[in-house]
Amino acid sequence: MRYLIVGCGRVGSTLAKLLVADKHDVVVVDENPAAFKRLGNRFAGQVEVGTGIDYDVLKRAGADRSDGFVAVTDGDNRNVMAALIAQKMFRIPKIVARIYDPPRGQLYRELGIETFSPTTIGAQIIRDRLQDVAYASVPSFDFGKLSSLVATVTRAQAGKRVDNVEVDGKIRIAAIRRLGSVSIPAPSDVLVEGDEINAIVAPDALSQFASAFSAARPDTRLSA
Repeated sequence: MRYLIVGCGRVGSTLAKLLVADKHDVVVVDENPAAFKRLGNRFAGQVEVGTGIDYDVLKRAGADRSDGFVAVTDGDNRNVMAALIAQKMFRIPKIVARIYDPPRGQLYRELGIETFSPTTIGAQIIRDRLQDVAYASVPSFDFGKLSSLVATVTRAQAGKRVDNVEVDGKIRIAAIRRLGSVSIPAPSDVLVEGDEINAIVAPDALSQFASAFSAARPDTRLSA
């Protein structure tokens, strides 16, 4: 696969190196040549100096033959404009843009641009740490309408069937990690203490899920 990344900051450069390590063809575009230092001397991809909202720059970078496009500059407007050019002019099938302002992200998603918001993701992670909840938030795959959560099965949940934990239309157990092996569970599968589960949870069921996986958590406070 061939990927075009606009923005060689910390996220863009890290993503580029990950994709190259996965044996993909990668081109990184940035208007500041010094930014490419983040890629290191062994970077096996290509670089193109220029702005990601310039048609000619993207053309030189191979946008017309790219399978995926990512815009991760420091500016929301530039990311969206670059994504729109990639979508409308080059018809790249997979496009992702970073948007810091969550409300604007929803607007752009309605235009057909897939976005992610570090603001929202970061806030969710901090919330989980502050409240010491029994699950950890991971990025939503449905634009914030659903949450993908990770929790560890305690002794209280052990022995329950998957379909006893799930709630139709509210909570679905998508995967279970057990002893280093990950599987998609059947409704009749039985949970084991120490299992790590990945659950898809609707917004109005977050409290229910948190309660189920925190009610019997061991008290880790030290006695005096």
